[in-house]
Amino acid sequence: MPEQTTTNPIARRQFLRNVVLGAVAGTAVAGIEIALPRTLLAQSPLTPDAALRELMTGNERFDNNQLTSVEHDLRMLKENTVEKQEPFAAVLACADSRVPIELVFDQTIGHIFVTRVAGNIVTPEIIASLEYAVAVLGVKVLLVLGHTGCGAVKAAMKADTVPGQISALYPHIQSAVELSGGDFGQAISNNAKFQANLLRTSSTVVRDALKAAKVRVESGVYDLATGKVMLHG
Repeated sequence: MPEQTTTNPIARRQFLRNVVLGAVAGTAVAGIEIALPRTLLAQSPLTPDAALRELMTGNERFDNNQLTSVEHDLRMLKENTVEKQEPFAAVLACADSRVPIELVFDQTIGHIFVTRVAGNIVTPEIIASLEYAVAVLGVKVLLVLGHTGCGAVKAAMKADTVPGQISALYPHIQSAVELSGGDFGQAISNNAKFQANLLRTSSTVVRDALKAAKVRVESGVYDLATGKVMLHG
């Protein structure tokens, strides 16, 4: 069947609502071919390369409006994750409410260890959380995910006076801004790259896992308009 891509955010939200309602009712959404539930388990013994491929093929399903994660038996998933969690990937994302990580990668309960903070910046607390994901949970890929229209990056570029502690974000993003040449999109891309490199170099746990080829650390940008994630080469 022809590929169906929804670029309008409102239409995409309506589609997601229809998919969920259809899944609850046990029916397929009219005109949309929903793939059968996959057999992937969160604790599958994936390699770092395979884990990254799983994230990106999930994003392709999301981009093509062919979600499968809503077909999973949520009751069984909840029961299987009561005692432990075994995600295959970890994502450091912005706190922006328009970037629903599990939906973006068409994954479900227990598959992704998600950390979120405005500007998807690396802080000691974020490092500690992701070190736990690598050393204890055994995730195979760490992805730093920026997104188009990021308010934290825009604010850092303007460096305006802001209330409270919002300006505490600025120093973490400043290097990306300085090398962007004033280009907003480039600053967003730079920031994701810089934060990923900070993870590679500032964490002994991540650095050792990289040397042992037990994990990959990547960065990318999510496009709010299209739903597509573009990895940095």
